Amino acid sequence: MLDDVLSRARGLIGRWEDEDCGTVTVKEFCRYAAAVDDVGYLRRARALEAAGEPVEAPPLFLAATMSWEDGPAEDELRPDGLAVRESPCTQGLPVRQVHGGQSVRLTRAPLAGTRVTASRAVTSAERKHGRSGDFVLLGLTTRFTSTDGAELTAVDETIVVLDALPKGTAA
Repeated sequence: MLDDVLSRARGLIGRWEDEDCGTVTVKEFCRYAAAVDDVGYLRRARALEAAGEPVEAPPLFLAATMSWEDGPAEDELRPDGLAVRESPCTQGLPVRQVHGGQSVRLTRAPLAGTRVTASRAVTSAERKHGRSGDFVLLGLTTRFTSTDGAELTAVDETIVVLDALPKGTAA
């Protein structure tokens, strides 16, 4: 199965897919801030909005948003609990994944009212062997841009793809 993941991934390297994230709003910014318990941001954002001033997104807002849709129903999730969108190159394969790390480049905070596009590509794929066996390392990059093409945030991440655990085996 790992050979299938590797083959799929190598065929996608450098092929960017765009997703229209829509126009970001103060309400979305505040929901994110509430989720990370940033009460100070909530107060500042609402005060700026009430005064008619521009409101910037919290620093990690774009990088932390898993999806721009409502999200899949539980029965649409993969066995490892991830949405298909967060599982590149693994559709229909009995594999599991863990995130191996992430780096975020914050270039410019979007303002409420900005239309955002997320462009995502597989950037690398390699088979490795470790103490627990073989695995595939996938490198992914997501670039968030405004309509004028300016980069707002970029996220480089690594996903570790492993064979599915045999039934009855604990992780």
